[in-house]
Amino acid sequence: MFDNNPNSLLRHIPPVDEVLNNSVIASLTKSAPRPIVLQAIRDTITQLREELTTGRLPVQPELQSRDFFMSLIVQRALDQARSQNRPKLRQVINASGVVLHTNLGRAVLAESARQAINNAASGYSNLEMDLSTGKRGSRYAPVEQLLAQLTGAEAALVVNNNAAAVLLALSTLANGREVIVSRGQLVEIGGSFRIPDVMAQSGSRLVEVGTTNKTYPTDYQRAITPETALLLHVHTSNYRIVGFTRETTTAELVDLSRTSKLPVMSDLGSGSLIDLSVYGLPAEPTVQQVVKDGTDVVTFSGDKLLGGPQAGIIVGKKDYIDRMKKNPLTRAVRIDKFTVAALEATLREYIDSKTAWQRIPTLGMLSADINILKLRADSLTEKLTAAAGDRALCTPIQTFSAVGGGALPTAGLPSWGVEVVPRGMTVLELAGRLREEQPAIIGRLQDEKLLLDLRTILPGEESVLVKVLAGLLKGGA
Repeated sequence: MFDNNPNSLLRHIPPVDEVLNNSVIASLTKSAPRPIVLQAIRDTITQLREELTTGRLPVQPELQSRDFFMSLIVQRALDQARSQNRPKLRQVINASGVVLHTNLGRAVLAESARQAINNAASGYSNLEMDLSTGKRGSRYAPVEQLLAQLTGAEAALVVNNNAAAVLLALSTLANGREVIVSRGQLVEIGGSFRIPDVMAQSGSRLVEVGTTNKTYPTDYQRAITPETALLLHVHTSNYRIVGFTRETTTAELVDLSRTSKLPVMSDLGSGSLIDLSVYGLPAEPTVQQVVKDGTDVVTFSGDKLLGGPQAGIIVGKKDYIDRMKKNPLTRAVRIDKFTVAALEATLREYIDSKTAWQRIPTLGMLSADINILKLRADSLTEKLTAAAGDRALCTPIQTFSAVGGGALPTAGLPSWGVEVVPRGMTVLELAGRLREEQPAIIGRLQDEKLLLDLRTILPGEESVLVKVLAGLLKGGA
């Protein structure tokens, strides 16, 4: 006779030791640490007990079978243990069309940069040793000379990101004094960090001049007092004000500095060493041009338009850079050996700007030929259709990519992609399952379709994408 008392059914749940001796679990312990497997079993048994006593697990005859509970526990424990044992930082195929996707790690490193990181990780390195003298050296030496050579600046310093670069520069040059900035340049960067907040943290005092849409050199000039330490220009790299506008340029601020004797600092944000307009992208001020204008200090990111690792790069007049190197804050925001290695390799690619377009993935994606993208989209459509059969409708479509990473906000990059409409599951279900795969696949959801943009799908990833997507679609019914 079936006993439907939940408390009576609890006795059929096998103990932890018995589950551990199950052949499937025993096999799992060869690939996953025993503590993870043990915890997964304990969590599963606890969960089952709660489900029984609270009525969330429907009472049925099968619950009087020890084998039923064993099978249920093994499957749940397997899923939890595998999930817990999988690295949280995982490889992702970026099919979103956003080249510098902040949530996906921004710039993809060049092959030379990846190899440089591997070399630095495989043994010891001369991170802070001058091999010519055998004495202590500077970790910035491998990149300082390259940055000076490429930008025309007298000196350079690198910290862990551009917000830190701005913080360090302001803390060194304007602590306790005033910094003049245009109202139209009080930007907010990623993670809700705002220029006024960074300035306050540095100990400098913000003086706003002009209006949101128009600021003239005379606005800066009238605001100068004996308490003024710096004229700051912030490039609005993550948004644009259009229409009735007037922005004071760094060159105009440099002219003003000659009479005021105040240093000029420019926060370029994304920063670029190459004129992107040659590939039809909106013109961006290059670091070289801003330095040539006479700007005393220039800051920009390493992992945006430069296409390198996360870093905050500071170039400019040697006197100001030397002062920053002596600031105790520099040690708190310094870069590690992997950043040094990757950044040096990336900068070396810029020595010949012609090959940089081919070897730095970010530049390659930004300048991708629309006709080649169409051919790739057609090919991917054919492969997906052949692999998935009638489980999805796949169609090539012309679309637009984005630069991302707070760079070139008005640049819509014509592109080609593949629209996937699954059968047997919703688009949201498909997108969720793709995020759980190894590698995870991130596309774009629009109009109840999954869009895979070819611009950001790296060479060799199409075959992986086809295999994963087809497997999910065929198993989704």
